[in-house]
Amino acid sequence: MSIVENVISYWLEEVGPQRWYLQDDALDAQIRQKFQPLWEKAREGRLNRWPSCPTGALAFLIVTDQFPRNMFRDDARAFATDELARKVAARACHLGFDRQIKEPARQFFYLPLMHSESQMDQDRCVRMMLLRMPETGASNLLHARAHRAVIRAFGRFPYRNDALGRDTTAKEQAFLDRGGYGAVMDELHKAA
Repeated sequence: MSIVENVISYWLEEVGPQRWYLQDDALDAQIRQKFQPLWEKAREGRLNRWPSCPTGALAFLIVTDQFPRNMFRDDARAFATDELARKVAARACHLGFDRQIKEPARQFFYLPLMHSESQMDQDRCVRMMLLRMPETGASNLLHARAHRAVIRAFGRFPYRNDALGRDTTAKEQAFLDRGGYGAVMDELHKAA
């Protein structure tokens, strides 16, 4: 099995949809142990050939966008390869690579846009979830809209401020005190 296949098999089959978004210290430790050296290679530009095909792009996005969020919770490194992932995701979607990957794995082409602090990326993510995830995208669309709402309100994700060493404004603190992202999700659920 190639490294690309190993990444995809691990994330899609071994971890699977039930655990993709759970906070699980044991899973985080396992991902660090198995994949931190690979993430470091990606960060150094040593996996730049991977995004030249749909499966390679998918594996690259998992390594640079998903794994760091598990490996480095509450640490600036969780976001250190976001820009790499965003660029690869945009190019892969432009080339139609995302459409060659079945749902629900296809969402990993759009999550770098959802994780971006750019309003344009947020709008694009909502559009992609709406148009290109017809079978499994309802929950992802709700999350995309919630992320977009936070960026519209603040221009950034306030819950990243501590990890990134940014000052939190009074408006952001009030948002966090009200429940932050969870409160936005609750509001969108009620409106749906």
